[in-house]
Amino acid sequence: MTTPENELRPVKFSRLARRGIILGLTGPRLLTAGTAAVIMVVALYTGGSAPVLAAPLVVLLLTVTLVPVAGRTAVEWLPIAARWGRRTMTGQTTFRARIGKPRPAGTLALPGDAAALREYTDPDTGAVYIHDPHRATLTAILDVQHPAFVLLDATDQNRRVTIWGRALASACRTGRIATVQVLERTLPDSGRPLVDWWRTHGVRDGSWASETYEQLVERAGPAGHRRASTISVALEMRAAARTIRAAGRGLRGAAVVLRQEVDAMILALRAADITVTRVLAPSDLAVVLRTAYDPSVAPALDRHGDLGHDLATAGPLAVTESWGSLRSDSAYQAVLWISEWPRSYVTPGFLQPLLASTGVQHTFTILFTPVRADAAARAIRKAKTEHIADAAQRAKIGQVEDATQTAEYTDVLQQEADLTAGHGLLRAVGLITVSATNTTELERAVAVIEQAAIQSSCESRRLWGQQAQAFTSAALPLCRMP
Repeated sequence: MTTPENELRPVKFSRLARRGIILGLTGPRLLTAGTAAVIMVVALYTGGSAPVLAAPLVVLLLTVTLVPVAGRTAVEWLPIAARWGRRTMTGQTTFRARIGKPRPAGTLALPGDAAALREYTDPDTGAVYIHDPHRATLTAILDVQHPAFVLLDATDQNRRVTIWGRALASACRTGRIATVQVLERTLPDSGRPLVDWWRTHGVRDGSWASETYEQLVERAGPAGHRRASTISVALEMRAAARTIRAAGRGLRGAAVVLRQEVDAMILALRAADITVTRVLAPSDLAVVLRTAYDPSVAPALDRHGDLGHDLATAGPLAVTESWGSLRSDSAYQAVLWISEWPRSYVTPGFLQPLLASTGVQHTFTILFTPVRADAAARAIRKAKTEHIADAAQRAKIGQVEDATQTAEYTDVLQQEADLTAGHGLLRAVGLITVSATNTTELERAVAVIEQAAIQSSCESRRLWGQQAQAFTSAALPLCRMP
């Protein structure tokens, strides 16, 4: 859509693809539906009372194949429930820190599969990089600050959106970036900046107005919230293997290559008026990890700058996962997934109701996975072929094509046109972590966030049976895909 320069350019997201192998049926659904068909055919050829005896089983198989429950069919819930049952029986849903047992040097004190992560401190800059040996990635975390986007005029907003899009497109061209994560946290405010300002600029003359103002300053800070934003960049070490060898091999060579990618990202962010204050050092990352699992300690760590800076002990002391939530230290937390982005045209600031939700402590993160141009072209050709084949199959059996299938095919054609025009293809995953002090407050906070997502033209769904794994992706700036 073309708009004047002084007006906001509306944007639109592609729909979540729901294609299957045949007629929209995924592998598990196709297996159960095929089993039901085979049983019915065998029963009909057998004759006698066989069809009557087989009918309940066929109805059951068709029910678990076609009837949705909370957005998924029963057969699609089966792997999640099986994995949850296995983890429950083996005690993997409970974590307790071993205080008296030292951890191996360079490891992070995190539960679950995140315990395999390693830290590497860049000897040249002092920044900390997170190495994932299983996925072969190296991640740098940038602390960023930015002015309020919604307070800018339309021209500035359009300019920033365009520059940010170019920065993400450049990640697709290099082929060395595995993931880009944008994370914004809402934390309890300690009131330290306000108190520091009053100590520097305040007039303490002993008057009633001065004493009253000082009392208000002391009480206002802890009652408020502050926001912290980070952008994480993960290097795909396998894709950059040749460049890493040229830079010195191993983690040291990977750190040199990652530093080059970070410098390029900093230049792109600077053009979008986003200030990178620093690349997180080990002490900074320790505070981020600690406050993610224990949000109530954030004001104390902010007031006392020398506490909580040991990365080896920054993890949680206790984590207990339930079917729909997670308890970690002082907080009850739940992770929601943005299952649908806006289906109609919206302005670039459409997430403002969700990000600015007051009275709820939450973390919002978007994980971008850049796709190289050649891989994106192959994926689009495959998607077009699947859509055409499904349309032909539906025409053979007389099934009418609905508007959703037509819209998905239109999205594929638009992606192909954008890729031909030189744009990049990124897969985006949006996650929201909601925190509260007890289960009652948690359910209220989840309801508030779900309503805010509706106001942002998004659809959110609570993740069930996978809260612990989703939490490391949603609340920690480590570029870990769920």
